[in-house]
Amino acid sequence: MIDRIIRGATILALALGAGVAHAQLGLKPPSAQPGAAPPGAAPQSEAPGPATSPPAALRAAPPVAATRSTGTSGRSALLDRVVAVVNADVITKRELDNRVQLFTQQLRQQKVPLPTQEILEKQVLERTIMDRAQLQFARDTGIRVDDLVLDRTVARIAEQNRLSLPEFRALLERDGIPYDRFREDLRGEITISRLREREVDSRIQVSDTEIDGFLEDQKAGPQNVEYNLRHILVRVPEQATPDQIERQLSRARQARQQAAAGTDFAQLAVSFSDAPDALQGGVLGWRQRDRLPELFTAMLDKMNPGDVSDVVRSPAGFHIVKLEDKRGASAGARQVEQTHARHILARTSEVVSEAEARRKLTLLRERLRDGADFGDLARLNSDDPSAARGGDLGWIYPGDTVPEFERAMNALKIGDISDPVKSPFGWHLIEVMERRTADVAPDRQRLEARRVLAERKVDETYQEWLRQLRDRTYVEYRLEER
Repeated sequence: MIDRIIRGATILALALGAGVAHAQLGLKPPSAQPGAAPPGAAPQSEAPGPATSPPAALRAAPPVAATRSTGTSGRSALLDRVVAVVNADVITKRELDNRVQLFTQQLRQQKVPLPTQEILEKQVLERTIMDRAQLQFARDTGIRVDDLVLDRTVARIAEQNRLSLPEFRALLERDGIPYDRFREDLRGEITISRLREREVDSRIQVSDTEIDGFLEDQKAGPQNVEYNLRHILVRVPEQATPDQIERQLSRARQARQQAAAGTDFAQLAVSFSDAPDALQGGVLGWRQRDRLPELFTAMLDKMNPGDVSDVVRSPAGFHIVKLEDKRGASAGARQVEQTHARHILARTSEVVSEAEARRKLTLLRERLRDGADFGDLARLNSDDPSAARGGDLGWIYPGDTVPEFERAMNALKIGDISDPVKSPFGWHLIEVMERRTADVAPDRQRLEARRVLAERKVDETYQEWLRQLRDRTYVEYRLEER
């Protein structure tokens, strides 16, 4: 249960990292981040980037071995110690132990065999270093997540798990996760996702030439296959020496040999991978073929379920992919079912609670049952710009709206009006006016092609950005000190 909640929190944090300009319609933000995962990296035998000078404040300070506190007895007790220095910040042993405990719980719940404690500790430390570097960069460049956003996010996570806030807090505490620590970890995830959106996603460019080529490929044959994948990345520093490249290639080959010998691939990902998904067993999940980098599709075309790829090189490093399964998909379909719908939105705020917004729509629905006109009520009561059109959203394609809205809309028959429906943007009453099956318009095809091509680029671009950030971050390891 707690594993599902934590993974749900991660997904929600990533969603909240994007803008909310489309909230009024219940529409998805334009910069959705499919496939996105929490940042991190795997342990290295040495710092993976080139030598970086420590900040002046650290050069002037003596090494910190531990923090001590004197109790009533007057004797000094060892409480904590520094295990890594990241720029001008530190990571303590207590913080590392807490995160190791959390990831150990998650891996056990996912039935992923655990590596040795030493490997897991080093992997979690490197993940923490990458998180800390990103949070420092976000802070230094003005990204903030205030308590109001955090409170709303926690409340939404609790609601999605059908728990009251006190019940949710009690569940966390029962599983050994302090509520305050959960909040701050969540704040960090939202911050990092906003940083990724600003530094990576918003900068991805797709040219008209790329779109034209993609559409020509689609005409030749739809890319209608989905792959269920796991992945190991052994990262190579941007300015790596030949010796560093050879060492990383040796690590990748070692992982590949163990996979071929039957070692659990998820365990190998936890032990070897530098990718953000390493501590989730390297899981990428189901990915449509046309949304994968060409480097992967070239390998997957020759693989069967259960196969593990050879080691392949990209600008980010060395990759190994395991094909868990594959299936047909509807990607490339030229006809879709569209829905003509309208809605009334009651947004929540500091002064309008969830209960008040829902009660407002419940009363409006009773008036509709008594014969009131939907358009008139929308014009007078909806908190959406579509209110001026009587709540009319026009013809909606699959995927245009957030999942909660789309599921409720798809469950309605023509002429039906929903009960109040909760989405990330408030509460909705939805009426389905018409449905039709139509060809995908050319401009819509180009829009979808642009989105698919951007998704192909986003993971590779993010990995490259992480590598550059890691290379310019000063890191001093003290984990082995006793």
